[in-house]
Amino acid sequence: MDTAAVVGTGLIGTSIALALTARGVTTHLIDHDPERVRIAAARGAGIPGPPSEPVDIAVIAVPPSHTARAVADHQKAGLARVYTDVASVKALPHAECLALGCDTTTLIGGHPLAGRERSGPLAARADLFQDHHWVLTPTPETRESALNRALELVSLCGAVPVLLDPPDHDRAVALVSHLPHLMAALTAARLRDGEEYAVRLAGRGMGHATRVASGDAGLWADILAANAAALTPLLTELSADLATAAHALSRLSATGREPDATTDALADLTALLRRGVEGRTRIAPSYGGTAAHPHTVLSVALGDHGRPLARLLDDVDEAQLHLEGLDLEGATVPGPRSSSAPSGSVRLKVAPDVARPLTEALRNRGWAVR
Repeated sequence: MDTAAVVGTGLIGTSIALALTARGVTTHLIDHDPERVRIAAARGAGIPGPPSEPVDIAVIAVPPSHTARAVADHQKAGLARVYTDVASVKALPHAECLALGCDTTTLIGGHPLAGRERSGPLAARADLFQDHHWVLTPTPETRESALNRALELVSLCGAVPVLLDPPDHDRAVALVSHLPHLMAALTAARLRDGEEYAVRLAGRGMGHATRVASGDAGLWADILAANAAALTPLLTELSADLATAAHALSRLSATGREPDATTDALADLTALLRRGVEGRTRIAPSYGGTAAHPHTVLSVALGDHGRPLARLLDDVDEAQLHLEGLDLEGATVPGPRSSSAPSGSVRLKVAPDVARPLTEALRNRGWAVR
């Protein structure tokens, strides 16, 4: 791949452009907002404006409701030899592309599963996709050459390709992305009318649970609307669970309640929470599951003064990155009566996609990490 064009210079589009430019790909930046193009170009993401001849690949990085029209317009203008998009919904844009008469032999749907709570070109990062999944959704009419070009794009951005059919993709992201985002937003909305003293008590748990609620409301409304068919059944199931929880808590809060009613209500509530525990183990097997969970080991030198292990763990916590485990085999741990702290080195076990950001965060705080 020598040349590329990115249509839409928001967080995802600019991050792709930064990654491609860093790998030596001549990348052109196109957006209806000239200010965003100017910012993206100033950050080194590429060349403002369309190319003078067709590029190897065009990445359509616009909201789902505008994806098909953008593909149609740029195919008509001959922008590229191959086209892909980054919309977080796949079935609807593909159907709209067919309705608009797009050439779907040179088009392959894509969705990088990475992002930040901030949006726009200023929030973009060249390593945003490193070790993250990037779904590609080829269809029977997709040319092999188009798929190979899209796979090259994924590789240049440092991501891990996953091939799915468009409907399978939409059901998957409804479960693991769209539903959690909606729940985070609805939970965060409760804070608007909360008492000031209550809001001041909010800790990191609340922060983690609502982090993604800071996303662009207009963009997320577009995403949820485009995936309504896959999201609606999940919301129906969730509504039933919420009704069960509300009914159980109502019985438990009632005055003069019967012992049997209390037992039944507690049983219903416990069953709901237990299902949550079981679901959580499917994405974090190391917390009670049995499947092997891949991890990367980082070795950190502790030094021998001033509670280094406690400070290290505090710094990991401040970075808001999750540890899979901690190995003290490389450290000298004093006896129970000693006032000294562990020294030597400690091994931190983390998920592969956490290794790089945690290494950077710890090095920025003065730790020697390898």
